[in-house]
Amino acid sequence: MRPGRPRPRRRRHGLHSLRGKLTLTNVGLLAVGIVVATAASLVGMRHYLLGQIDNQLIKTRDSVVDSRLTMRQIDSLAALTLIRDHFVQPTINRPRPESVFTAVGSGGEALPIAGFVPTDAQRSLAAAIGDPRALAAGRAPHEVTLHGATYRATAARLTDGNYLLFATSTDALHQGIAKALRLDLGVGTLLLALLACLTMFSVRLRMRPLEDMVETSSAIAEGDLTRRVPSSHHPTQEVEQLRVALNSMLHQVESAYRTRERSAAQLRRFVADASHELRTPLSAIRGYLQLYDKGMLTEPGERRRAWDRMNAEADRMGRLVDELLTLARLDQRPQLRLRNVDVVRLVRDAAEDLRAQQPERPVTVGAEGVLLVHADESGLRQVLGNLVANVRVHTPADVPVRLTAERADGVVRLCVQDKGPGLAEEDAARVFDRFFRAGGAAGSGLGMAIVQGVAEAHGGQVAVRTGPGEGFAVTVTLPAQARP
Repeated sequence: MRPGRPRPRRRRHGLHSLRGKLTLTNVGLLAVGIVVATAASLVGMRHYLLGQIDNQLIKTRDSVVDSRLTMRQIDSLAALTLIRDHFVQPTINRPRPESVFTAVGSGGEALPIAGFVPTDAQRSLAAAIGDPRALAAGRAPHEVTLHGATYRATAARLTDGNYLLFATSTDALHQGIAKALRLDLGVGTLLLALLACLTMFSVRLRMRPLEDMVETSSAIAEGDLTRRVPSSHHPTQEVEQLRVALNSMLHQVESAYRTRERSAAQLRRFVADASHELRTPLSAIRGYLQLYDKGMLTEPGERRRAWDRMNAEADRMGRLVDELLTLARLDQRPQLRLRNVDVVRLVRDAAEDLRAQQPERPVTVGAEGVLLVHADESGLRQVLGNLVANVRVHTPADVPVRLTAERADGVVRLCVQDKGPGLAEEDAARVFDRFFRAGGAAGSGLGMAIVQGVAEAHGGQVAVRTGPGEGFAVTVTLPAQARP
């Protein structure tokens, strides 16, 4: 853990968390659904029960109207006893009967039936109706209030001009609706509580991968770049896609960080090596200049030798600076001057240069005809020149060398192979490092790095095959893309 950076604490889950918001949203939606469903069912239930009461009242009214009775006939008929038992008697002792039946005159006053004086309920019904003619003319029953209770009432006109009023209480209907409402509210509350618990559990299970991502991100922020988000036992498609994308991003971040650290280390080593390499010739030149300034070079031969040494060190420093500039340009991916180049001709030119510099060295060439590649000619000449210079500097003058150029498997291979002492495995692994010189050999140690940089700039690669006593072979592979 990096110092000075506290470990982030896991936040507690409250109403403002995603889990709490999802739970509240689900509970709210279900609550709205329950309220709407309950309201619709209660409205439908009330409409149905009121329809039943109204149908019963309408049937009773129609039967009386169809009989074409008068008030005298109602009193004198033997059926009066039945009417009294069913309609009149229940209204005598109860202030709020379920059904009220009364006769009224054309002025709306309550009339006695079979000698019975109208009860309070009958007088209240007559008073509530007022003018019975409008009620009798209408088709649907009306709602009236008697002693604080609601009734459905209708009227039937008798032949003699009087009216019969019929009213049925709706208390039972309202009580039933109230019971249904309480039942719906109880069941709805239970469902809401159950949904809240199930939502919390489900969201917690589905949100666990996101919590793992938070923990992984926190660990990476603390410096552990190897951490990755683990796979969930019950992944969803979106969360799994997010996990894979995050792990891929973390892998890229780790690779970029490792590359940056490696590049920084290489840059530090490169600057140190370059400073060391440049300091040596500068120190030599400064030393000779100090000797000359103090008058210690009195002999002409000594001055000539000092002059030659300063020129040699200046040339060495110039070559080193040129090679460093070449590597810097290659690092910046320069625009190559590409054209069709005959690599066979380049190989033969490099062999002729080596023969001219070391006539006693056996040099053979394995390249025939014309072999064209689309490349930068100066870059390829520099590659072959560096490889030949490697052989000239690091092997005895009598060691055989073979230069080859061939096309195979859609690529062109250039190979420079000698029969010298070769390199150990640990030296071969560092042969492309800048300023690396095996065994303290002469040279700047930049030649092979330049070879690799030029080859990669052409989209190719370089391979080394060597071993103690097995010689040293460098193969440069280039894409065979000659253009007409």
